[in-house]
Amino acid sequence: MLLGAIADDFTGATDLCSMLVRGGMRTVQLIGVPGPNDPVPEADAVVVALKSRTAPVRQAVGESLAALDWLRKAGCKQYFFKYCSTFDSTEQGNIGPVADALVNALGSGFALACPAFPTNARTVYQGHLFVGGMLLNESGMENHPLTPMKDANLVRVLSRQTEGTVGLVPFTVVDQGSNAIRKAMTGLKEQGRRYAIVDAITDAHLVAIGEAAEGHALITGGSGIAMGLPGNFRRAGLLADQGNPATLPAATGPAAVLSGSCSRATLSQLGAARLHLRVFEIDPLASPDAGALADAALAWAADKLGDKPVVIAASAPPDRVAAIQAKYGRDAAGTLVEETLARVAEGLVARGVRRMVVAGGETSGAVVSRLGVRSLRIGPEIDPGVPWTYAEGSGPGLHMALKSGNFGAMDFFTKSFTVLEG
Repeated sequence: MLLGAIADDFTGATDLCSMLVRGGMRTVQLIGVPGPNDPVPEADAVVVALKSRTAPVRQAVGESLAALDWLRKAGCKQYFFKYCSTFDSTEQGNIGPVADALVNALGSGFALACPAFPTNARTVYQGHLFVGGMLLNESGMENHPLTPMKDANLVRVLSRQTEGTVGLVPFTVVDQGSNAIRKAMTGLKEQGRRYAIVDAITDAHLVAIGEAAEGHALITGGSGIAMGLPGNFRRAGLLADQGNPATLPAATGPAAVLSGSCSRATLSQLGAARLHLRVFEIDPLASPDAGALADAALAWAADKLGDKPVVIAASAPPDRVAAIQAKYGRDAAGTLVEETLARVAEGLVARGVRRMVVAGGETSGAVVSRLGVRSLRIGPEIDPGVPWTYAEGSGPGLHMALKSGNFGAMDFFTKSFTVLEG
């Protein structure tokens, strides 16, 4: 194994896996920290997916260190801490505390931080994160129900979360290429900086940043920064061409979409899906009982399962989210939605569903945990950052696409299954 990665949510993990597969690396996603006796997959890269983005800081750090320990014993040559391209976190973390723990455990003393993903309109300029043409705090992320982002200045955001200091490698340096980036990062490390936010507004910048980090023990960022990593291993003679690493078993069985994300992108995708697919709306205000809400959704779906996907959604606009949180409290509201959709997923699989799209990082984490999925083989990409996967060891076999709430084109829910069949 060449690259070992730790992702703070499940959709972010598949996003990174997709990027590595695109670069020619055989990649496997593991769900949760592997056990000491779990076999090491036959892969060039392994991504350990945690549900740590919104976990208590101590839990997030502990699980991340346990994952690192397993990856080190597996013999990885480089490590990656993957977080969202919108730098999702609270004032307490968990990006800073987890990164601090990994830096200390590896003894690296320094790590770059770059969440940019220009293909999905995430860019970093002068240390500020943009979503499309808007600053992060004006993009809708300021209304995120769990991790509202109200500051686009990543140097400030990360500085509030870490015990170390944070510097910047600005666009004027990044645009000069990998040698200039490498020199700037070395200078920041020598000044005692623990982290460097690195600007990036094009894919070429990300490739150059990846090349500049060839000798780094730890890299932190979004999946975009992984563009330059396969080339490093290939130039070192460690990565051979092994054909198409994105081949999955044939897909069969009924199809379904589960959506818990409340992002603007997902809400738009649901709007488009309503024109072509049957949609059931879960209303958390109707009951605090996840079992009752799930039973209603499953009863609706009972006579509709087949080749044409059904959509079951608990997604809601900001005013609706605010009402749900006001009734139950923020954490309890999130748990209610996650538990409901996890129960729905379990019921759908019991009824024969074998192709499933799940929208939302927290929702995806709840679903795969409920289904007992432990390993995902990465397959073809639907849209940038969202691949199909195959749940290995899942009995009759289950194809899953775990979508970050903000990712995907307007027609994502309808075209996903066409990509799988093609």
